[in-house]
Amino acid sequence: MTLNLVDRRAVLFLPASNPRAIEKARASAADLVVLDLEDAVKVENKESARLAAVEAVAMDWPMPVAIRVNGIRTTWHEMDVAAANASNCDLVVFPLVEESLKPLDKPVAAMIETAGGVLAAAEIARSCSALIVGTNDLAASLRLPIGSRASMSYALQSTLLAARAAGIAAFDGVYNRLEDPEGFVAEAEESRRLGFDGKSLIHPDQIAPCHAAFAPSQTDIERARRLVAHATGGAVRFEGAMVEDMHVEAARRLLDRYDR
Repeated sequence: MTLNLVDRRAVLFLPASNPRAIEKARASAADLVVLDLEDAVKVENKESARLAAVEAVAMDWPMPVAIRVNGIRTTWHEMDVAAANASNCDLVVFPLVEESLKPLDKPVAAMIETAGGVLAAAEIARSCSALIVGTNDLAASLRLPIGSRASMSYALQSTLLAARAAGIAAFDGVYNRLEDPEGFVAEAEESRRLGFDGKSLIHPDQIAPCHAAFAPSQTDIERARRLVAHATGGAVRFEGAMVEDMHVEAARRLLDRYDR
């Protein structure tokens, strides 16, 4: 089973143990909400968070809602997967993935957060609906200093390539500094330039700037419309450049996404 997530931009993660955050998320403009049972939940709250997540996804949501389970090596993993699979969630998110995911009754997404996950990304992508880069864990796995995003370029691009080859969505990792909106915008714009469909978020305040960063500019939209109208098939001269059918198809994709 698959779920089309390529038109999603703002992927909001929040603790399943926080009912106030859940209510805020339901009223937000996030494109996908992920109720987290893993890193965001204290050990003593794991069981209650699982029950809260199942209860939360039983409510009506204006956007797809996912449950992120605990990792395969934890004592909570099997119970989390069983509960999520039997719940009303739209997607089950697995952390620290390093091999193909086993199919469930629901679509699944894999978080690429380790060196092993990056190297296996192409195989993993064939078994799921989306790849999500977990940049915090990935930096730790690669033994990088804090803030060394440039050193993760190969890992980011490898994950994106794997997702594109499999025809699924790819989402960049979180930006941790909540009181640095300019930094978030800069990183989100970089994510878009790299080719990611969207970005993982850890606060509702990041939703609007995420949408803005991943939205095509009015200049891009107007040029795409002119190009589509001008195209006659094959290579043609357009506004001082040679364009081919691939450029026209890219323009159509941009317009389709903007319309949606």
